[in-house]
Amino acid sequence: MPAALVLSATVGNTLGGITNVIIGRFLPQLKPQRGLNVAQGWLKRFGSAALLLSWLPVIGDVLCVLAGWLRMPWGQVVFFMFIGKAVRYIVLTVVTLQGLSWFG
Repeated sequence: MPAALVLSATVGNTLGGITNVIIGRFLPQLKPQRGLNVAQGWLKRFGSAALLLSWLPVIGDVLCVLAGWLRMPWGQVVFFMFIGKAVRYIVLTVVTLQGLSWFG
């Protein structure tokens, strides 16, 4: 049941991202630092749509924390985060099923 696996992985990963957004909301205002400037620049330039990249290792977590820190709107944050993570798991599922068909 690939669809159920994709849905559960997407929901679970999105909940993890939401946890990072919540953490970001509790962080005090800090001076911009060099490493954060790139991710913060993406968020300021593309808005919540930058969270389509929330599935990326390390960078995705930073984007989620910064989205919370910048107090981005919840609805948009969750929407783009969910879509980005769903696309990742759909691609992984298609590639895996295609790979399995080669051996089956």
